[in-house]
Amino acid sequence: MCKELITAFDTIARTPEIAIVVLSAEGPVFCAGADMKEREGRDEAWVMARRRASFRAYDCIAACAVPVVCVVQGALVGSGGEIAMSCDFIIASDAASFRFPEPQWGTVGATQRLQRAIGVGRAKELLYTGRVMAADEALALGLVARLVPSASLASEVEAVVDRILAAPALAMRLTKHCVDQGSRTDLASGIAIEMSAIERNLQQSDWRGGVARFSGIVGSGKKEAGA
Repeated sequence: MCKELITAFDTIARTPEIAIVVLSAEGPVFCAGADMKEREGRDEAWVMARRRASFRAYDCIAACAVPVVCVVQGALVGSGGEIAMSCDFIIASDAASFRFPEPQWGTVGATQRLQRAIGVGRAKELLYTGRVMAADEALALGLVARLVPSASLASEVEAVVDRILAAPALAMRLTKHCVDQGSRTDLASGIAIEMSAIERNLQQSDWRGGVARFSGIVGSGKKEAGA
């Protein structure tokens, strides 16, 4: 699956027409993580090769230039969380659950992205105990960006996608680039990254058209209010 994710996101990177990616799963479970039974009879080199493939997949998702929205409809366990956290944000149904039991399985995982998503102490508590975290707690901790009833999940995702696609594609790509790069540096360097993106946007986009559309919307609103 990780190799297929790498192939898929390589294709996405070579397809400029793609403006958004929705990563979702079929069935009652989003992802149950690694099948530990696969390691029976294997050696350390085999395990390390599998883990390297996994991290390449996560990196391909995280490096995607366009917005990547993750939809979690059910149980998410272990490496499934790594896949989800590699996306830009998570929309989850109220039937979703989250568990990071790597230490209980005698392995190591989710130690980096999880702490960056919810904080060091909370990540340690989840990793140490391996307990199941309900979707509402994941929302409260910031792991999930939006929580919706299961019956409304598809329509909510569609609405989010439509809203993202309504924005100019270059501005959206540059915004993602600035947030991602700025999160890895100090404020002054982050502002320099944003200024460079602003300059590129002015050179390569129809920014005057955006100003005109905004003025038209505001003007229309004022007329309605006056009436």
